[in-house]
Amino acid sequence: MYKNIKIEICVDSAESCINAGKGGADRLELCGNMFEGGTTPSYGVLELAREKVNIPIYAMVRPRGGDFCYDDTEFEIMKREIKLMKELKIDGIVFGILTKEGKVDKERCNELLDLWGSSKATFHRAVDVSCDLNKACEDIISLGFERILTSGGEANVMNGIIKLKELVSKYNDKIIIMPGSGINERNIEYIKDTIKANEYHMTANKTVNSLMEYRNENVFMGTALRASEFSVKYTDEERVKNIKSKI
Repeated sequence: MYKNIKIEICVDSAESCINAGKGGADRLELCGNMFEGGTTPSYGVLELAREKVNIPIYAMVRPRGGDFCYDDTEFEIMKREIKLMKELKIDGIVFGILTKEGKVDKERCNELLDLWGSSKATFHRAVDVSCDLNKACEDIISLGFERILTSGGEANVMNGIIKLKELVSKYNDKIIIMPGSGINERNIEYIKDTIKANEYHMTANKTVNSLMEYRNENVFMGTALRASEFSVKYTDEERVKNIKSKI
């Protein structure tokens, strides 16, 4: 058993916040629209989550899915979202901005950090699609972020595990390197023993039937590639407990 290892659970609803807290999560990353990798959660979810849980909540600031090069309108949205999060006393924020050349947009990131007024900020997996992962980490460190969420520049932590081990060894005395993407109760022990990071990021979802009894399955609200209209994903309290038991 390692000591002082923290588990951040990615959640997208107030109910999942509550379940993750009960399961022993050390911190929450609260977002919306997990299908696109997470976007800014709604005001209502942020407000209710803040009322219901006592562990730190870090909220995603991302105006849309897709890449991380934003136009002026999207950047203005991000600034307004941060102002709301300050009013709601959210503990930290999660964001990342790249230039069109694939470098960390230091000017815009610095502007958002100044607006936030705190070092409690995570640079998310935008770093994994930057043109130079090590240079991106150095730029993020220079800006004063608290941590970097990364899969080592690969699709998931298992694919990026060698690079992640290198990043932790090289930068973990300057910033928290937090592996995330594809971590679960089956591989957390191997990943922990290999990478030797202090924090890990993951989901712990279960799928449950919705409350709906009448079901017209000929009509759907999204695109052809979609989840069932009559199932809902929530964080599973027992899965979080199981993960915590393995560290």
